[in-house]
Amino acid sequence: MNSYIYILTDSNRNCLHVGLTDDLEKAAKTYRELTGLFFDSPSSVSRLVYHEVLLNGEQALRRFKELSQYTRMQKERLIRRHNPNWLDLGIASPRSSTVPPGLSYRGRLAAVTSRAQS
Repeated sequence: MNSYIYILTDSNRNCLHVGLTDDLEKAAKTYRELTGLFFDSPSSVSRLVYHEVLLNGEQALRRFKELSQYTRMQKERLIRRHNPNWLDLGIASPRSSTVPPGLSYRGRLAAVTSRAQS
């Protein structure tokens, strides 16, 4: 089963949250629906700006620990390398202007995944 390492941020990019899940779609939806989840961030941390797919839970946990210890600058470099415009890669509402029409969540997920693996 695949595991996902992800980075979420708020609309102002003030907070960068690293997470680990086996269901990226569900995790993105949960953060979107739960406002005020992080007590140290006044705005909602709901924008998925980076993720990695790992085939093994042990590798995923190791990578999660590694990314969690990254400095903010290292996390920003990682995000910019794969998502230079910090677009929200999660499920977008129909009103969202960051996702071109016709580009589904799975399409964006596949595009970012393929870039991350190359």
